[in-house]
Amino acid sequence: MSERIPMTRAGYDKIKAELDHLQHVEMPKILERLATARAEGDLSENAEYHGARESQGLLAAKIAALQNKLSMAMIIEGAQFPKDEIGFGTRFRVRDLDLDEEEEFTLVGHGEEDFDQGKILVNSPLAQGFLGKKAGQQVEIQVPQGLLRFDILEVHND
Repeated sequence: MSERIPMTRAGYDKIKAELDHLQHVEMPKILERLATARAEGDLSENAEYHGARESQGLLAAKIAALQNKLSMAMIIEGAQFPKDEIGFGTRFRVRDLDLDEEEEFTLVGHGEEDFDQGKILVNSPLAQGFLGKKAGQQVEIQVPQGLLRFDILEVHND
């Protein structure tokens, strides 16, 4: 059995909207390009035709990947975790002990990750180090870049 992919409802809906756009807007455009290029005759030296075929293949692969992701989605609501503990969907504030800076993170599922916005993928090494922790605890998390150390300041499961 393949691994389930945790997602919030918002993350699932975002991927579904992207899939719908690709299937119903982008793919018809490519198919129209192919039809126009075919109408020009000799396909062996028709760069437009070959470009459209390549675009069609890339788009079909992206559509298949999104469909696969949605088929493995497991929608998780934040209320499934204790209120004072970091879990999926939790927003929390930490102090980076090495940089002496405060940061805020939210643990999210596929399709929602955005490190610049503090949204980290729940299966990432960083997120895994925070799971189950509470405000007032200090954590050390080994990531590929080295050891990160944090004080957990606040935990919000709203």
